[in-house]
Amino acid sequence: MRVGIIGAGHIARKMALTLNQMERAEAYAVGSRSLEKAKEFAQEFKMGAYYGSYEALVGDPKVDLIYVATPHSHHYAHIKLALEAGKPVLCEKAFTVNAQLAKEVIALAEEKNLFLGEAIWTRYVPMRFLLDEVINSSIIGKVYSVTANLGYMISHVERLAEPALAGGALLDVGVYPINFALMVLKGEIEKITSTATFTKTGVDAQNSITLTFKGGEMAVLHSSQMGPTDRRGMVYGDKGYIEVVNINNPELIRVFDLDHKLLKEIAQPPQITGFEYQVEAAIEAIKNGRSEPSQMPHSEIIRVMEIMDGLRGEWGLRYPME
Repeated sequence: MRVGIIGAGHIARKMALTLNQMERAEAYAVGSRSLEKAKEFAQEFKMGAYYGSYEALVGDPKVDLIYVATPHSHHYAHIKLALEAGKPVLCEKAFTVNAQLAKEVIALAEEKNLFLGEAIWTRYVPMRFLLDEVINSSIIGKVYSVTANLGYMISHVERLAEPALAGGALLDVGVYPINFALMVLKGEIEKITSTATFTKTGVDAQNSITLTFKGGEMAVLHSSQMGPTDRRGMVYGDKGYIEVVNINNPELIRVFDLDHKLLKEIAQPPQITGFEYQVEAAIEAIKNGRSEPSQMPHSEIIRVMEIMDGLRGEWGLRYPME
């Protein structure tokens, strides 16, 4: 499957590197606002075509799938551009700026019977399903609580500092602890409480979120763009607990009993970068005529966006394009 990449930044480079090592997909073309940048990118990753506009990229009849790797603020426009050109789309997280825009492009994809998926890689990696197996085995009993955190020293990055680019910790890194909680605790949320601190530019620097579920379970989550955290995800049950090392690309799952004795360790299977699994999911869905991947269905995309809309509403954080 020939993949066309919208954007030529850091994440686009990681995807191109991944595609070049896959059997069922190839990094075929790139589109950038700068023709020179697109040319350099294409030459580096041995791509067959490059374009100085996104319109030209989606208009290439040889492109089978569009991967959107631009800032959050531009996702809606670039998803829509590709869908209207008849192209299936895999879009980086956060999917859009808000739930309303997500609903619009999802409706368009379903109307056109085109695949549209969110490239939040933690929903697709094998470790996600290995964690499910451990939880479903009841080795830690009934799960009652989850904690997760993610933070990096990324406050200097322009797209995270600028409100006009839908910056802030929540949409970039906070989305991972939220998804981790929702993958473990699959019930209905009853209450959400949170707090955040802000940068000089007015976006969230870091935040703390508590999800209370109708079944009584709780998830306590934290994300930050001010510096590193330990990136741990913990799942607590009445017979023991699970530690997930690095929720952003799980490296190791450790299972402990009530006496803190290590019962089991599961290491990450060999991978290219981890990005390959979302591409494989897109290929399978397209091959089978589905407009969404089972690993991250449209209903879950909307659910996560609605949670983040509610959080930003509580903090008074509204982006200029809203």
